[in-house]
Amino acid sequence: MHGRIARAAALLTTLIAGEVAAQGGPGGFAPAGPTEVGTITVESADVPYVVTLPGRAVAYQSASIRPRVSGVIESIDYEPGRAVEAGDVLFTIEDDTFEASLDSASAGVAEAEAAVSAAEAALERANQLEGVGTTRASIETAQVTLANAQATLSSARANLQVTQLDLEQTRVRSPIDGIPDLPLVTIGDIVTANQSDLLTTVVRLDPIYVDVQESSASILRNRARIQDGALSRSEQLAAELTLEDGSVHSGTGTLVTPGLSVSTTTGTTQIRFRFDNSDRRILPGQFLRVALTLGTTRALLVPQRATSRSADGTLTAFVARDGRAVDTTLTEAGTFQNAWMVTAGIEEGAKVIVDGLENLRDGAEITTVPVTISEEGVIEDAAEDAAEGQAPTQTSSATDADASQAPGAAAAAQPAVTEAAVEERTTASPRPSGG
Repeated sequence: MHGRIARAAALLTTLIAGEVAAQGGPGGFAPAGPTEVGTITVESADVPYVVTLPGRAVAYQSASIRPRVSGVIESIDYEPGRAVEAGDVLFTIEDDTFEASLDSASAGVAEAEAAVSAAEAALERANQLEGVGTTRASIETAQVTLANAQATLSSARANLQVTQLDLEQTRVRSPIDGIPDLPLVTIGDIVTANQSDLLTTVVRLDPIYVDVQESSASILRNRARIQDGALSRSEQLAAELTLEDGSVHSGTGTLVTPGLSVSTTTGTTQIRFRFDNSDRRILPGQFLRVALTLGTTRALLVPQRATSRSADGTLTAFVARDGRAVDTTLTEAGTFQNAWMVTAGIEEGAKVIVDGLENLRDGAEITTVPVTISEEGVIEDAAEDAAEGQAPTQTSSATDADASQAPGAAAAAQPAVTEAAVEERTTASPRPSGG
């Protein structure tokens, strides 16, 4: 009796274990199957070929203001930061000494003019008396005297012009249109002509130059792409400016001059662009980024979020092939919007995995779902996008009824372990010998 009970208990344990195994383990969960991932189909497209270079803003015009005469600063005649025009007075130097010099020079001119008049009259009289009471030597002497007087007059007039210029230069004027900086002197300071110290600086900010640096090797590679036909050159070089805060400057730049020499220390060449700067957002010395559109190129576009870089800089992405995730090495030639421009590693029509990358391993079994990526980087199922805007279809009552009964049917389909079944299977099982 006891042996039969023991055998029944053992058989019951075996049956329960078999039923649990048939249902997929504790909790009724099936073993993990293929990983579902979202993929997009890689397509080729003509995309702008953009090179981003570092740059620095340079003033369109910058004038260092220094005195051209010596004297004492009498007044400062401008407001720092307020625009001035060429010819506006910035500083006034005391002019008393220069006015006196001008009066003296004017008197010297008058004296020289009188001497010339006297010499001309003397020569005329000598010519009239020639052969009567005047010798030829006297006439020549009168001619020399007139020439000396005329030379003295020319010198006096030149001296008068210099003193007039000196007097005018006591008004220190701006040579350009621009914005004057703070004055570096105060009223009462003594300044000297052509001194090394500045009085102030006037800068013209609109337009403004931006100088960028590009390596000579990169320039040669781009020229080779154009010659090989891989890069279609645009008619005009477009330059877009990005400021330090990440905002994009309105308007495009104009090429002023290409690089004409290569630095012996950095191997780069300097290229200058001109940008409008009417709002004065760009100031000289700012570090900026310039995006140059050299033309268009044919490339495969792979979303950046689908890729990763290893420690050595290798770019990789998972590609769906034959139901497996294959880790693939890519070669890129820049970026366009939120995608890499891939030139090698995959072919057109390949399915790149962009969703479900967490813990994904090379060679993992997968099932693919077509998805799309918006400009903001949001992933959506391609089927949902296609169905968007369509009216929902009605479900038949029979289908609803089947669905409502589905849980019960599923439960009925599960084999039940009953005492009768245990007893029946216990009775039917052969007894071991010697029982």
